[in-house]
Amino acid sequence: MPRFAYTARDRAGNTVTADLEAANRKDALRVLGARGLQVAAVSEVAAGGAKSAGKSAAASAKAAPKSEARELRRSECLPFLEALHDLATSGLSAGEAVRLLSIRIKEPKLRALCVGIWEQISEGAALSRAMASYPQVFDPSITNLIQAGEATGSLTDTLARLIAHLQEQREIRRQLLTAMAYPTFMVVVAGGVILFFLFFLMPRLQTLLTSMHGKMPASTSLLIGASQFLLHYGILIVIGGVFAAISFWRWRATEAGRAATDAWMLKLPLLGPFAVSRTVLSFSQTLSVLLENGITAAEALRMTEKQIDNRVHRAAFNIATARVLEGEALSAALARTGCFPDLVLDRLSVGENTGNVVPSLKQIAQAYQKLISSQLNMFTRVIASAVLMGVFIFVGFIAYSIVSAVFQVSASFRMGG
Repeated sequence: MPRFAYTARDRAGNTVTADLEAANRKDALRVLGARGLQVAAVSEVAAGGAKSAGKSAAASAKAAPKSEARELRRSECLPFLEALHDLATSGLSAGEAVRLLSIRIKEPKLRALCVGIWEQISEGAALSRAMASYPQVFDPSITNLIQAGEATGSLTDTLARLIAHLQEQREIRRQLLTAMAYPTFMVVVAGGVILFFLFFLMPRLQTLLTSMHGKMPASTSLLIGASQFLLHYGILIVIGGVFAAISFWRWRATEAGRAATDAWMLKLPLLGPFAVSRTVLSFSQTLSVLLENGITAAEALRMTEKQIDNRVHRAAFNIATARVLEGEALSAALARTGCFPDLVLDRLSVGENTGNVVPSLKQIAQAYQKLISSQLNMFTRVIASAVLMGVFIFVGFIAYSIVSAVFQVSASFRMGG
């Protein structure tokens, strides 16, 4: 019987290199998968001891659609799961559904993903293991949920719950982008109006008033001075602003910068409560889905921690998780962090006491989804009102400066006459 040399990772993440006997390469992959190993490379050992040219499971998946696979993003995750769920609910097995998707789907990136996953499944890999080879598309929590669904025989239900969870997250992102669109438009229009006055209108007004040889009021002199300053040094200000923005962005990309800016955000009047609401929604949605699909509490808490964006809240949740693993209730552990609202902790405590943690987490998620929608609407109104008020004040100041200058210059001209 042929022997196959392999390199794989065990459940603890350690690299294992050994060999085994199997009828063919597909059977070797199936045996290794049954042992809980994540295969990196498998090759047949020839009689003389040399390895025959073989492809690893991961390499074979990426050989055909290599260029497309490099371009895959997280946005392909939800369409793939939705298409897989549609076929799985019609009675097809997961492998057959992926095979059909690799043939029928026309969108290039999504088809490359399906082809790559099908090539691994055809060689004996489980669906979850094949999906795990695309970390740029599938989050570890997603692949773990799929693995739990495969183990319990409830893959279709797991896909349905996972799709609902991802659709809710997509809706929150859509609401956030929609809420920011109008204030951004108002800021751009207001900036255009201000620049029109400073760069186009004010120089002409200055020429007119200077030609009349009148004394201009302080407000008009201030506007003209600002216009002249921006005309001469505006490009330097823009360059400095762009450099400062890039430097700040690169600093925020570091772990220390992200932690510092997230801490600042929590202290701001509107952004602070919104950040808290997003954290509560994220952990309640993710934790409920993980627990509902059979993930152990320890794994679910660790996966949930990675889904929390705010670094201050993530660190607090990490401390709470360690206390839960020591035997403390989750509600009590979160209460000691001081980062989560009392009402959330009360609802979670009731769920723990009654043995209905998942329903309690779902209720919290539903409540905070509505709260975030109302916060986004309020944020939009506040920003839009502030921008409009700023524009009105500036335009009013310009109008006052122009009118007062005209009257004062006219009066000086009459007195001189």
